[in-house]
Amino acid sequence: MSDATRRSLLTGLRWTSLRLRLVVVFALVALTAAVSASGIAYWLNREAVLTRTQDSALGDFRQEMQSRAASLPLRPTKDDLQNAAAQMASSSPGYSVLLVDERAAGKPIVGNSDLDTFTLDNVPLSLQKAVNEKQPIEAGNKYEYHLFWQRVSIRGTPYLVGGTKIIGGGPTGYMLKSLDQERQDLNSLAWSLGIATGLALVGSALLAQAAATTVLRPVQRLGDAARKLGEGKLDTRLVVSGTDELADLSRTFNRAASSLEKKVADMSARDEASRRFVADMSHELRTPLTALTAVTEVLEDEADSLDPMIAPAVQLVVSETRRLNDLVENLMEVTRFDAGTARLVLDTVDVADQVTACIDVRAWLDAVDLDAERGMMVRLDPRRLDVILANLIGNALKHGGSPVRVAVRTEGDELVIEVRDHGPGIPEDVLPHVFDRFYKASASRPRSEGSGLGLSIAMENAHIHGGDITAANSPDGDGAVFVLRLPRDAEPLTGFAGGAGNAGDHDAGVRDEEGDAT
Repeated sequence: MSDATRRSLLTGLRWTSLRLRLVVVFALVALTAAVSASGIAYWLNREAVLTRTQDSALGDFRQEMQSRAASLPLRPTKDDLQNAAAQMASSSPGYSVLLVDERAAGKPIVGNSDLDTFTLDNVPLSLQKAVNEKQPIEAGNKYEYHLFWQRVSIRGTPYLVGGTKIIGGGPTGYMLKSLDQERQDLNSLAWSLGIATGLALVGSALLAQAAATTVLRPVQRLGDAARKLGEGKLDTRLVVSGTDELADLSRTFNRAASSLEKKVADMSARDEASRRFVADMSHELRTPLTALTAVTEVLEDEADSLDPMIAPAVQLVVSETRRLNDLVENLMEVTRFDAGTARLVLDTVDVADQVTACIDVRAWLDAVDLDAERGMMVRLDPRRLDVILANLIGNALKHGGSPVRVAVRTEGDELVIEVRDHGPGIPEDVLPHVFDRFYKASASRPRSEGSGLGLSIAMENAHIHGGDITAANSPDGDGAVFVLRLPRDAEPLTGFAGGAGNAGDHDAGVRDEEGDAT
């Protein structure tokens, strides 16, 4: 199974997916409609079947009572009742008959068609009471006795029980009609309706799936195109067909993608031109700067013999020339990072020796307290590590306060170097920007206080190693803390970073030990 297919399947199974919600809504609507229709159909059919059976049985029983039970003698014998009940049951549509009369006052006799299935105990007392209760003759009631019926369940089988009394004297008759066949018919109907409901549910789910596929396929294509666009494939376009809302959405996406591609191309061209301009300018400045540097070195050597009125100007020229030289070198280094040509030249070094050399060559031994054990070997680019340390320590010395403490330790596969000063710390509004290019805490700060590139270059050198630098204030409120984290072995990154290095990198060694403003 391909990744695209697996992703599409998992997307369809998520509870939040539109496809699943469409299927569920369709299924619920179909289920509600099918259950409602089935319930109404079942109820109507049930009433129709029971009413038809009930009316037929009760109508026949009434006629039998009028024709047979009414013809019995005033004081019938048990055999008379038995024979009449048997005759009534034999001509009936499948019901049993029970006749009750009195041989003498207070001496009831009973005759029935089936002693095993129908006795007086099967007749509810409420029905017996209603049948034997004499009704008053009124304008709305012409008869003393009426036919009453009731549905009962005997040993789990449904029955219809009816009863009436002969007007003018005669036996009381009861009939017992089994409704088991009707129950079976209704159960079959219920099963049929249930199967129909299930089929309707399955059909609605299939229809919903088809509808969702029809509607969501363009949406999915739009999502895939947007994903590709976000990944940088700006030439992504959708094939537009039809005139519906989704087609309009696809056309809008294509127009937006074309506009975005054009704007990105324009921005890339301007950015490339800007980088080339900076790089060309830096290279062009190196030749006159080399000459200026040589001249300033001569002037600096002869400073003691110069006119005291001229000496301050000479010192200013010397310092500004060095600052300009550092700025050009920094710009060239930034250009390499932006162009992606910066490379790692790895070597196995002792971190303690590397830090000591960085501090010693810049004459910072008296101002820096180093805590590093010898023998801590790592594999990284020593020149870039020197650039990082020079900027962090130089920044702490210039904008923090002595003594500056440098602590070196390892944490798992990471090298951790912590640079702590004892200055006023970094303002909270400045902390998020200390690694930004050309950022200074105060716009009014004199030009001689740095280019604003030192910490940015340090961060870029950490990133090319696969590491990072964080800046924070000391928890005790005494100074700022910069923490450098690098992998102890940057070898796996050489495939990405180039590994072989180039001579230009070392020619453009950054010597910005003045740091950035904090």
